[in-house]
Amino acid sequence: MQNSYEQKFRIRRLEITDKKKGFIELLQQLTVCDSVSDKEFEDRFREVDLLGDDHVIGVIEDEITGKIIATGCVFIEKKFIRNCGKVGHIEDVVVDSSARGKQLGKKVVEFLSEHARSVGCYKVILDCSVENAVFYEKCGFKQKDVQMALYFG
Repeated sequence: MQNSYEQKFRIRRLEITDKKKGFIELLQQLTVCDSVSDKEFEDRFREVDLLGDDHVIGVIEDEITGKIIATGCVFIEKKFIRNCGKVGHIEDVVVDSSARGKQLGKKVVEFLSEHARSVGCYKVILDCSVENAVFYEKCGFKQKDVQMALYFG
């Protein structure tokens, strides 16, 4: 039996109605995220939805307020190395500023990591800022190698 805390902060996959529940505004707390029209959201949602288990966006909706208060995604890279293995890439993890400190970020990361494990990934990786490294270490991640980036615009 779930306790009331678990029921209030249940994690699930993104639904097409979540735009109206503040999903885009939540992403804006993470990084640059311009306004997204309803049509743009619907088009991208359907595109991601077609990828099935290869691209999962998890959200936590506060069932009292109806607002999306945490999210993250994992996409699955299919490789030739490691016997045609798979790697999960976690991205875009954010918890609403009003809901931080409730272990919701950890819940999102665990959900995404477990999804990657369930589809046969041999590892899951992510990039984060130096400031967030301690959080991810608490989630079981270890620092490895160096991230490099090349931005196009």
